[in-house]
Amino acid sequence: MKVKFLVLAVMIVMIGSACSRKTVVVHKKSTHVHKMPPGHAKKIHGDKSARNYAPGHQKKKH
Repeated sequence: MKVKFLVLAVMIVMIGSACSRKTVVVHKKSTHVHKMPPGHAKKIHGDKSARNYAPGHQKKKH
């Protein structure tokens, strides 16, 4: 009698734990950097030309 009760209790616990699992999905952050356009950077810094903020005209910072 006790063995049947123990087996029944273990089965109920197993079924209950199987139903209560949650799936967690983790999304990796994008490594793509959104830079502002050269004209917008020019307006913020108050320059007359956007050339210094264009990708081909930036000096390397070593």
